[in-house]
Amino acid sequence: MLDQAKVFETLETHGVTYFAGVPDSYLNGFCNYALANCGDRNVITANEGNAIALAVGHYLATKEISLVYMQNSGEGNAVNPIVSLADKDVYAIPMILLIGWRGQGNSEPNHPQHWRQGEITTSLLELLRIPYSILTDNYEEFVRVVEKAAEFCKTTCGIYAFVAPKGVMADLNKSNDKDTVYPMSREEAIEVILSHMPKDTIFSATTGRATRELFFLREKRGETKAHDFLNVGSMGHASSVALGIALSTDRPVVALDGDSACMMHMGAMTMVSKVKAPNFLHVVLNNGAHESVGGQPSAGHLVDFTAIAEACGYATVGKPVTTEEELINAVNKLSTCGKASFIDCRIHKGLNRKLPPIIFDHRKAIGALIDDLNH
Repeated sequence: MLDQAKVFETLETHGVTYFAGVPDSYLNGFCNYALANCGDRNVITANEGNAIALAVGHYLATKEISLVYMQNSGEGNAVNPIVSLADKDVYAIPMILLIGWRGQGNSEPNHPQHWRQGEITTSLLELLRIPYSILTDNYEEFVRVVEKAAEFCKTTCGIYAFVAPKGVMADLNKSNDKDTVYPMSREEAIEVILSHMPKDTIFSATTGRATRELFFLREKRGETKAHDFLNVGSMGHASSVALGIALSTDRPVVALDGDSACMMHMGAMTMVSKVKAPNFLHVVLNNGAHESVGGQPSAGHLVDFTAIAEACGYATVGKPVTTEEELINAVNKLSTCGKASFIDCRIHKGLNRKLPPIIFDHRKAIGALIDDLNH
């Protein structure tokens, strides 16, 4: 990994001292250094398009070039404001992108959700006419790349991208910062919900640790996995998949969402105001962190999800739940309340290091779910 203190020194030399983006495990060294050292000049955003727009606003107010960081999966969220707002033929806003290159070559053999994105990462930049450099862990080369990018941004008012393969901007030993703010872990909360919903309930689990924990809880409990949709990619869309299922079946459907994932596409919550889905329960497992990619803070513990959900048309218990007893009571009450319902389940940070990575046949798993829903 590049020495992150030197990375930030080099960027500062060229006037790049404002950062915005969505944390990525391939960039956790960069993200954690920015978090520890940049104060309010580092903004962790709801999604990548949000970060692009924030960088546009910062440039308008200061004429300073921002750096926007993201996993390559976030390129899709960023495309619209890049081409219709920051593009040189629109408002010509210069900025630097730092993109973690998941799925490069054979770097993710067990995770097909990254394969296509890895394959098209640089092609998409070329299609967007964004010049880029693939970073290495050679510091002298990094200095040259930053100088080239800064000069390009200043002289053309364009966008330049740094593409970071595995290990260049990340410590391979992911942090595991546990806290004791709330008594339940994510795994414990998921098991409570499994135990207090009907056996035929369909579960849609958000990308990251929730999918892994649901997968292995099913094995531990000797239960079928045919009831589960593992949203291993497409962060922020697990609840929409769940709602789509709920609108097309009479079986109970639970979305096991995350706080960061829910906020990434929070507009999806408004859908329940327009449809009837009394069999849909949306649970946000809220630890206030982007835990799967390094533990950087989210706004999860700062916003009132319950009030937002009520305003969107969900039934709630009026407040977050924080204990096993409160969660059981909320599940029992809301699962039979006659309308789409929502629980903000506050949990503590902390990863279960005993869980191995999920390795499964994605097409076989989805086939089993489809058969289960259509038998």
